[in-house]
Amino acid sequence: MAETFVIAQGGGPTTVINQTLVGAAIEIRRLYPAARVLGARHGVRGVRDGDFVILSDMDEQRLRRVAGIPGAALGSTRDKPDGAYCEQVLAGLKRAGADAFIYIGGNDTAGTQDILHQAAGGSIAMVHAPKTIDNDLVENDHTPGFISAAEYVAGTFAGVDLDFRSLPGIYVGIVMGRHAGFLTAASAAWRIDADTGPHLIYVPERAFSIDRFVDDMRRTLDRHRRCVVAVSEGVAEEDGRSLVEHLVPPDRLERDAHGNVKLAGGDLGQAFERALHERLPGKRARVDALGYMPRSHVASISPVDRQEAWSAGVKAVETAEQGSASVALQFEGGKTVFRAVPLAAVAGKTRHMPADFLDAAGTDLSPAGMAYFERLVPRKYDLVLPFV
Repeated sequence: MAETFVIAQGGGPTTVINQTLVGAAIEIRRLYPAARVLGARHGVRGVRDGDFVILSDMDEQRLRRVAGIPGAALGSTRDKPDGAYCEQVLAGLKRAGADAFIYIGGNDTAGTQDILHQAAGGSIAMVHAPKTIDNDLVENDHTPGFISAAEYVAGTFAGVDLDFRSLPGIYVGIVMGRHAGFLTAASAAWRIDADTGPHLIYVPERAFSIDRFVDDMRRTLDRHRRCVVAVSEGVAEEDGRSLVEHLVPPDRLERDAHGNVKLAGGDLGQAFERALHERLPGKRARVDALGYMPRSHVASISPVDRQEAWSAGVKAVETAEQGSASVALQFEGGKTVFRAVPLAAVAGKTRHMPADFLDAAGTDLSPAGMAYFERLVPRKYDLVLPFV
């Protein structure tokens, strides 16, 4: 089939993104021993500029070691190419003699592949291999990178709740997730019992109100003497503006290259701390932003996640034989299966947490939600209740 494959990585890294990279590179070696495999540095920017690592010349043992490290080994990019940029990328692929381009990333990456597919007219197979800790790709039951990040979040909140049983107070943990709350909701996966935190969960799928937030915490403190909260960084108020836009003065708001308000960082945490200090004076309170740790914590790599990420790379190579498509992880017959789906079905779309995953109040998981997270993030530790 292909004589030259190009592989790149885009968007936020995960702990297992390199499993997909190396899984694809080694599968190409197996199926097409004479093929050339080029790894583009920093995503489509490297393709455009002809900045490649020759993966087919690399020692297999070295590649397999790279598979085990967090972060994008080729370097990533937040570039969101338009039509003109994609023309430059396509020109770079043609200069490299590419027969297939595998791009590992999220829904924006799928969007880039869809534009390239249309522009190439079928002359190059454009394959999207899934990756995101946000778990927000449509057509997917879950995505490579999510399970490891979810285990980190579940373990963090299980430990925090035990800590705050020792010295009661308020804890607010801010979790990554601009539009989807899957990772934040995973905070409940390792609860010991109904009294275990997080006691309140706030996700972007439900409108957020700082007044309701404070009232919810007061009721929780009355009931449990402590209040452990998991909140997505992307929660928004009824007007659709993100919470950070409400809490942080306009002159302090930061925006990325695409004009999106930066949700992470110290400003949101400080704004939460200020609100707690003003509205719940005298209460012991702590606010932490988990930040990049869930997507980079080497000790939290899930063996299942690692294997599925590798298999996604293998499936991407198999898919290239048929043409352009996106690889999707679906759940059928009690197991994860890999399917090729149209790029347009995934490109630029966001999968939100199903409405029935949340309870009526929207601040906790329903039985359906708990079942989903318990399936993907089963308990790893024998946690028991303390004496207090």
